[in-house]
Amino acid sequence: MILKGSQRGNAAKLTTHLMNMQDNEHVSLYELRGFMSEDNLHGALKESEAIAKGYALPAASPIASLNSPHDNHVDTATFEAAIELAEQRLGLDGQPRAILFHEKEGRRHAHAVWSRIDTETMTAKQLFFTKRRLTNLIREIYLQHGWDMPKGMIDLTCFAERSAVYG
Repeated sequence: MILKGSQRGNAAKLTTHLMNMQDNEHVSLYELRGFMSEDNLHGALKESEAIAKGYALPAASPIASLNSPHDNHVDTATFEAAIELAEQRLGLDGQPRAILFHEKEGRRHAHAVWSRIDTETMTAKQLFFTKRRLTNLIREIYLQHGWDMPKGMIDLTCFAERSAVYG
């Protein structure tokens, strides 16, 4: 499983990007958790952005993009488990999140977006060493499922394949 992490601000642009039907054959909002807006991605991300602005906190939302390894079908439960583990490793346990599934050229992939804002303390969750944490998680997932690991994951000096893993 290829797992890339990033952060994005601007809820309107992020929603447009995630719900993009031009580049994807199928887009489905799988889960919205912890937002007041229970069935609307745009509303949920705007809510998170508004809370951040109200407390002068960084509004960038952490995003994990997960792609199945080439020639391997990955079921929903496997994507969910990987997202749960990423959430734990990044210190975002229980934070509001959205999960979307896309299909592009017959391959299924997922996106998870979290709110960094801890509504109990009104602070932003700090994200440290995200690439290292996600790299270790990717290795574990490949080993757990017996998938052929890309050379860039075995030998981190293989820059070309490593770029394919990190983007």
